[in-house]
Amino acid sequence: MNKKPVETIMGVVVLVVAVFFLFFAYRVSDLQVVKGYELSAKFLKVGGISIGSDVRINGIKVGTVIEQKLNPDDYMVDLTLSIASDINLPIDSEVAIVGDGLMGNKFIKIEPGKSSQNLKDGDFFENTKDFKSLEDMVGEIIFMVTDNGN
Repeated sequence: MNKKPVETIMGVVVLVVAVFFLFFAYRVSDLQVVKGYELSAKFLKVGGISIGSDVRINGIKVGTVIEQKLNPDDYMVDLTLSIASDINLPIDSEVAIVGDGLMGNKFIKIEPGKSSQNLKDGDFFENTKDFKSLEDMVGEIIFMVTDNGN
């Protein structure tokens, strides 16, 4: 076969650009696991949370879900979160599972509390809010509308 060197050089350039693009996309997408101290929380419904999901405070990623398992005693879901070492969370902080819009990814939202005591490595969040699916919210609205004050 009679290959031209220009085609080979262009092929190499395309591969280098593709690798650079993948590296850039990985860095920008913030997919790295946050390493820090571990905290746990119990939920009845997690609605799409998986290992690697974000943990956020005011929209800023401060942690990652590193483990999830079903507790065989009470059938609650135990989530283990890795929180950045420089984030000190009050002991009365609230944890909720929320989504980015109607069809967006689910993540853990932390509302910091007011306590002077902070959570330590291995502690549990006492205040949790389960995930509410679209069907749950529609059902609540229908119930409120049809209740007629009874």
